Amino acid sequence: MEAVQDAGVVVTGAGGGIGAALARRFAAEGARVVVNDLDAGRARAVAEEIGGIALPGDAATVVEPAREALGGTVDVYCANAGVGSGGSEAAAPEVWAQAWDVNVMAHVRAAQALLPDWLERGRGRFVSTVSAAGLLTMIGAAPYSVTKHGAYAFAEWLSLTYRHRGVSVHAICPQGVRTDMLAATGSAGDLVLKPTAIEPEDVAEALFKGIAEDRFLILPHPEVARYYQLRAGDPDRWLTQMNHLQRTWEANG
Repeated sequence: MEAVQDAGVVVTGAGGGIGAALARRFAAEGARVVVNDLDAGRARAVAEEIGGIALPGDAATVVEPAREALGGTVDVYCANAGVGSGGSEAAAPEVWAQAWDVNVMAHVRAAQALLPDWLERGRGRFVSTVSAAGLLTMIGAAPYSVTKHGAYAFAEWLSLTYRHRGVSVHAICPQGVRTDMLAATGSAGDLVLKPTAIEPEDVAEALFKGIAEDRFLILPHPEVARYYQLRAGDPDRWLTQMNHLQRTWEANG
């Protein structure tokens, strides 16, 4: 794909799951890929597999070393690292704080570091792995749902603010994907996500189709568009249906 051929790409949370699938696909399309993950071993394994560059550590600090490793320029940044924090409004303060920091503020900090160069050059691509929970919600996971709404809102704001200056933004919003994060969702994920779960490679394919078509919203599960329309057009009906899911989950818990 011409849009990413020889591009300098950073993928955070790329030691497995969606991030690893994105890193593999970008490399297959001819990009030079920095693989970032908190797990140094997993980051190095993926980087070795694809001929990329491993930069283990916190995603919040990866932009500058990645820029240096890529010869001075980051062309594509995939803000993929995330935490799937479950719980209700009563979740511990540190759970809420981590969800905000990783799922939202890491994206903000990356944009702060990337945008000056992108705006000067008149091009750059920001890919945000959000989740259908950022458009809809997820039962049993208040911190995750709320912060993924924030991640989607930030990606949307970036797009509307800078698209005329050459910055492309994509928000990926899948439902269930067969990853470690899905496995950790427990009975709520079993009820809502597992029946239609897809492979990480399907998410990467959806992104590349979206890049080719220059689309902001990437829906690896096309049915999410219908749910999103229902939520906007008849919120009470949508909330009633979601509450039915909640009660089913509680009854089977």
